[in-house]
Amino acid sequence: MLAEHPDTFAVLKSTFGFDAFRPGQAEIVEAVASGKNVLAIMPTGGGKSLCFQLPAIMREGVTVVISPLIALMRDQVRGLKEAGVEAGALTSGNTPEETDAVWAGLEAGTLKLLYIAPERLASFGTEQMLLRAGVSMIAVDEAHCVSQWGHDFRPDYLRLGALRRSLNVPLAAFTATADAETRAEICERLFDGEPPEVFLHGFDRPNLALAFEVKNQPRQQILSFAAARKGQSGIVYCGTRAKTQTLAQALREADHNACHYHGGMEAEDRRIVEGRFNREDGLIVCATVAFGMGVDKPDVRWVAHADLPKSIESYYQEIGRAGRDGAPADTLTLYGPEDIRLRRQQVDEGMAPPDRKAADHGRLNALLGLAEAQGCRRQVLLSYFGDESTACGNCDLCAKPPELFDASVAVQKALSVMLRTGEYFGAGHLIDVLLGVQNDKIRQRGHDRLSTYGIGTEFDKHGWQAVFRQMMGRDLVRPDPERHGAFRMTEAARPILRGEAGITLRKDTITAAPRRPAVKMMVSEEDAPLLSALKAKRRALAEAARVPAYVIFPDRTLIEMAEKRPASQDDMACISGVGATKLERYGNAFLAVITGEAAEIVHPDRRALAGRDAGEVFDRLMAVQQDLMRGDDGTGKYLSVTHSTLRKIAERRPGSLADMARIAGMGEQKVDRFGVAFLEAIRVVR
Repeated sequence: MLAEHPDTFAVLKSTFGFDAFRPGQAEIVEAVASGKNVLAIMPTGGGKSLCFQLPAIMREGVTVVISPLIALMRDQVRGLKEAGVEAGALTSGNTPEETDAVWAGLEAGTLKLLYIAPERLASFGTEQMLLRAGVSMIAVDEAHCVSQWGHDFRPDYLRLGALRRSLNVPLAAFTATADAETRAEICERLFDGEPPEVFLHGFDRPNLALAFEVKNQPRQQILSFAAARKGQSGIVYCGTRAKTQTLAQALREADHNACHYHGGMEAEDRRIVEGRFNREDGLIVCATVAFGMGVDKPDVRWVAHADLPKSIESYYQEIGRAGRDGAPADTLTLYGPEDIRLRRQQVDEGMAPPDRKAADHGRLNALLGLAEAQGCRRQVLLSYFGDESTACGNCDLCAKPPELFDASVAVQKALSVMLRTGEYFGAGHLIDVLLGVQNDKIRQRGHDRLSTYGIGTEFDKHGWQAVFRQMMGRDLVRPDPERHGAFRMTEAARPILRGEAGITLRKDTITAAPRRPAVKMMVSEEDAPLLSALKAKRRALAEAARVPAYVIFPDRTLIEMAEKRPASQDDMACISGVGATKLERYGNAFLAVITGEAAEIVHPDRRALAGRDAGEVFDRLMAVQQDLMRGDDGTGKYLSVTHSTLRKIAERRPGSLADMARIAGMGEQKVDRFGVAFLEAIRVVR
């Protein structure tokens, strides 16, 4: 597929250190590199950034990247620079020196990627600057932000369509979460309705383990979940700013390294937390959704929701912070009736028009359907986005299938009590009526004389709470904001009430003790000490360079080093994620950790061939040259070939003396001395 760009795989390996593309990347890279308008929907951690970074390196001119958060831009720029790519960002967080360097790169024509925030597009000067800069392509990260129906709408993204028309260049848009409605709006706003080439590569993140639990001592549930993952980086999403602080304090008291983050903090304090999370291994951040799209850390090992997210898109975006490196990661979402009531109330009391409110209720229904799922959660999740899946075996319901029961009669009883009490009460009072409780509130209202009084003794209070919670989750009842949250019946419940339809619910597990899943080991017990040593070296190098640790190498690269234990630069070059620039900068440092001794100093021309067949050819040429420097008998005039010339021979592999003579640095005298032996060395490797 990439035959038109024969250097693609060479750039992929030398720059990013990868031998092959991840599933779906190759065809997107080809379309973007050839100048097509593209919309790509790929799962978080599927390698979206590479799909515009690699074409940007291959294409003439500069690629402008629209990215939503400063932290995200800075991380990607740092990563590109570490890989030897000229990249820069124009942000409000730049130092004067950083801004000067970007402008110098633009004027010199050396800058390949320029990151800017969408807010900067409001300035007329930005468009003029981009026109002068020779922009050849626009890449839009987090493209779902253009949709007013989406979960992260950013008004400044609406300017992108006009920018594309003004610059008259191709545009490639990327996102991980976009249902059919959002995809249609992206096409309309960014491509003027002209259909781009669309790549829908699924939403599945098979490395993420999915789990939901009903709230039952929620603080202890979070602490237990974190304890099973002690020392691993994690995020706890909270519904309120206050909860981020109290949970972070509880985690610290339980001997975890934890801090909090929310939008009410001073900007400098937020930057400190972001910096710590990027640099430190094993830090837990308790955060509101303000700690969102800027998270680019690849080795987050778990994400927990202390409260129910607002939609299924938000949920998927937030758990997507975990396991971006492709290694196993765990997720847990806690929810309860108060969460459901709050989310319904937020929709009903919002200022959105009726059609938007209906859509928001639908999105919430989809999330509640996932929370109360009766089969594989991944199948439920992916079906929302239009994907199909077999049972995943990597969610809590696959691990332990739920026990179900025919709840038709129970739901009819609950609905009857609601109607006979005038739909003026919440679950607490309704459950008291069902159980036949004697109290002043019931007697004063005459509810002890209702025909439904005491008809629900088949369940206790906890059981009926579970029934009402699942009824809310199935959108059979909703809290009415005009009646202080009292339940009212929806149209979906009427067929069940009339006996025209049945319903199956899960038996309540609210009294079950919180589970404490075993930690998934990243490497074998034998390799764990070496991995720890490699991480310590990475941390030291990162602190010295003042960059996040994963910018040096991500976890999965260190894991591969620990498992394969490379003993030379050739071996190291074969490790995924070790490109030419990183091999030069860090190869010997990590080899020394692995082998326990100082690594051999390798000439730059030989290092450039590391991990390739040409490296073996170079070594054989060096050996031949060493033998023949003084001629066949050792008495001739001293003669040698430079390293750069040997590298050219190793790469081109001439097939004859005439071909060899045409290589710069090989004159007639050198061909006479070394030519035949060099050709033989080349043939041996072939």
